[in-house]
Amino acid sequence: MPMPRKTKIALAIGATVLAVPAVALVVLLNYDWNRARPWLSEKTSEAIGRPFAIKGNLALTWEKQIVPERERSWRDHLPWPHLVARDVHLGNPAGMEPAEMASVGEFSFSLNPFALLGKEISIPVLRFETPSVLLQRGEDGRNNWTFDKKDKPSPWRLDLQRVVFTKGTVHYKDALAKADATAEIDTINADPLYGVSWKLKGQWRGAPVSGGGKAGAVLSLQQQTAPYPIAADVNLGGTRIAVEGTLTKPAALAALDMKLTLSAPSMARLYALTGIVLPETPPFTTSGHLSATLGKDSGHYTYDKFTGKVGSSDISGHMEYQQKQPRGYLSGNVHSRLLQFADLGPLVGADSNASKEARGLPAVQPSGKVLPVEKFRTERWTSIDADVKFKADRIVREHQLPIAKLETDIHLKDGVLALTPLNFDWAGGTLASNVKLDGSGRTDKNAIRAELKATARHLKLKELFPTLDGLKASVGEINGDASLSATGDSVATLLAGSNGELKALINQGSISKLLLEQMGLNLGNVVLTKLSGDKQVKLNCMAADFAVTKGLAQTREFIIDTDDAVINVNGSVNLASEQLNLTLKPDSKGLRIITLRSPLYVTGTFKQPDVSVDKGVLALKAGGALALAVAAAPVAALLPLINTGPGKDSECGKLLAQARVKPVAPPPGKTLKGKPVRKQ
Repeated sequence: MPMPRKTKIALAIGATVLAVPAVALVVLLNYDWNRARPWLSEKTSEAIGRPFAIKGNLALTWEKQIVPERERSWRDHLPWPHLVARDVHLGNPAGMEPAEMASVGEFSFSLNPFALLGKEISIPVLRFETPSVLLQRGEDGRNNWTFDKKDKPSPWRLDLQRVVFTKGTVHYKDALAKADATAEIDTINADPLYGVSWKLKGQWRGAPVSGGGKAGAVLSLQQQTAPYPIAADVNLGGTRIAVEGTLTKPAALAALDMKLTLSAPSMARLYALTGIVLPETPPFTTSGHLSATLGKDSGHYTYDKFTGKVGSSDISGHMEYQQKQPRGYLSGNVHSRLLQFADLGPLVGADSNASKEARGLPAVQPSGKVLPVEKFRTERWTSIDADVKFKADRIVREHQLPIAKLETDIHLKDGVLALTPLNFDWAGGTLASNVKLDGSGRTDKNAIRAELKATARHLKLKELFPTLDGLKASVGEINGDASLSATGDSVATLLAGSNGELKALINQGSISKLLLEQMGLNLGNVVLTKLSGDKQVKLNCMAADFAVTKGLAQTREFIIDTDDAVINVNGSVNLASEQLNLTLKPDSKGLRIITLRSPLYVTGTFKQPDVSVDKGVLALKAGGALALAVAAAPVAALLPLINTGPGKDSECGKLLAQARVKPVAPPPGKTLKGKPVRKQ
């Protein structure tokens, strides 16, 4: 029975529909795709706006995708087209040398044909064999990794899920960063975590850089829950950065979670890497847990539970950094159980020239100067704001320094650095201070405006120097006040232009050459040797009051009362030239110390003080002059130290009370209170 005409037509149409893709498949499998290379190269060049060429063999095969059974659909049983191109070359933008940006020994990927119906180019895996890539940026800021955007957006969307690397090289040249480094990439076999290794060598910001690391074999660009493993150990000009952990969605740098170890000659060397302002320090190393959540224009980094060493001091704590506008923000807490006093020197440039060279700085300290001349680097202060708490349980030095505790809050806001407060528990008493350094450049682009206010209360002599036998029974205390302001770019220039006042009071104690050696006071050591040889001298009271004007500290009151004599000190200390100009006029209480019968002149420099004796002045004349000088001295400024210190009934209280009585000149030959008047 013949088939109806309509049935024949339907079967013919159905056979044609089935035959067309079958014929197309046969044609695609047998077509020589090398004939399409010029067309593909031309169209790709037009799309990306730079030269592109496939110089090697171009082939198309059909492969089934490897998909877990539970995720497989009916489409995954069908083969997908798989394109393999060899000897592929990508050029640089016009006018940039060299002409070529990258080449790939073999370039292959599978294409999801069903996604094409929705104008989507879906590539599950893109594989590069022996890539060679040159990334470069010129002095004008122009780079070769940014592709020009088209005026009209394409209706097609690219969905690239994973990238696989094999052996190759990546060369990075940056004229702005003064960088020229090459990374060699190789594959790792039989490693369950890492599939690619790399070695780095070259220059970064003029410093040598070297190192290596490992990374995952497959770079996932889509999955949010598949962390990408990475490990690296890099040395940049003496700064070592070692990391081991994971990146989440590395194409967008969404987050990171890793162990971080840092070491460098100084924390300040990290600025070139991180953009975070840190102080000058001795060589350091830290290790802790680094985590971060990152966005396009923001990021939050946490360096948690870190421990380490700065010089010989231990540190630990928690730090956070947030990317903000107009500048980043650093916060956290740092703790030290045992802080070496010498490790504080680099903070103000007070370390040796050898230490400066170890920190990568020039040896700028002149041999004849004591005050540090190393300049503060305030140009970086406006790049970050900060609020960091620092606490040290104990501070020590080569000779015991009894500071039980140091606490400070470090605030940096808009270029103004404040230590408010900066407090010490010291020798049974307290040293409280506030320091403000304005490095914003608003008042002076080349200097900072500094303010210091400090008070020392109830520092116990026997605790200040517990190793000295002569002080064990001493009950003496030290009290003092300081208020200074200045403009400069180093400790030396700040003190050279400082204005304010300095006051100190010591009540009861002992003083000796050994004590002064413990204090490191070379000047006092020389003076005491001139006064009394090398014996222990009981100190009833020492009161000092200096007015500081443009770096010149002038005595307003300076009295030393011992069992042997009352010594009045007059003169000045020039903080700019580090010159001494002091006169010590002793008034002997007896005839036991012959050397006190004439004034001492203290001259020379801080580095090399000189003490000389005026042998032409008679002892009685000197004593009489001293009596008048002491009696007329303006002691009112020191009364607050008496009230907060030893009290009016102490030796210092009695001495200053006597000094406040105006001198009375009796008639010739008469006596005062039954005592003969000494002729002047």
